[in-house]
Amino acid sequence: MLRHRVLPPAESATSRGLLDTSLVFRGSGTALNVATVLVGSAIGIALRGRLPDRTRDVVTDGLGLVTLLVAALSAASIHDRALLHAVGSSAPTLIVLGSVLVGGLIGSLLRLEDRLERLGDMAQRRLGGRQSGPERERFIEGFVLASLVFCVGPLTILGSLSDGLGHGIDQLALKSTLDGFAAIAFAASLGWGVALSAVTVLVVQGGLTLAGWALGDVLPAAHIAALTATGGVLLIGVALRLLRVRQIPVADLLPALAVAPALTAIVSAWRH
Repeated sequence: MLRHRVLPPAESATSRGLLDTSLVFRGSGTALNVATVLVGSAIGIALRGRLPDRTRDVVTDGLGLVTLLVAALSAASIHDRALLHAVGSSAPTLIVLGSVLVGGLIGSLLRLEDRLERLGDMAQRRLGGRQSGPERERFIEGFVLASLVFCVGPLTILGSLSDGLGHGIDQLALKSTLDGFAAIAFAASLGWGVALSAVTVLVVQGGLTLAGWALGDVLPAAHIAALTATGGVLLIGVALRLLRVRQIPVADLLPALAVAPALTAIVSAWRH
């Protein structure tokens, strides 16, 4: 449903934000993100045969380094004032640690990484025929890595909730642009599995948008900071995979994103 808003004459474009929210609908941020992933993947595939292996490896390494930068910026939320005020100066690190440990335990018991890889394998067999060996592995790795990069970052959660709450899609518009360029780099190296990650984006961000629409603006700033810092730690794991340092099963750690706000609420209630 379109939302209309009458702007007073004195309101400037800056005060309205990057995008006029009267021109968008709830869920349009996710639709835009899916489109940029698909377009970026198509461009990457078109470039794939024209780039030598060494160039594709350099592009992937560069993406891994940028992911490390984004991870560091997100993890810095551990020093957020609202979080420190809610849980004290020594608790944020323990909250992130506890979230990763508990989340990893839950995710490993649910075998989330294996399920995500099986989903990629099933899609590869349906869409790619009987390909095997390195080509099959690249398809699955492209799907898994792109799904994690596009869905683990703080902009995914904060932007989708903001969209659902009716606060506009500025954050998801920025994320869509970044994901589009990342999809080009991924697809040039890993192939069509990257395009399949658009389905993951649709499910994850669409679900979060619906949650924001249904629940309202109920998540305190301290809880968001803990969630963002935990997401930064998970992104470090994604970066290490991109840089081929270690194949960390990041999907198994995804429940940590739900554990972090819960632990923050428990510590805050106990402290006060």
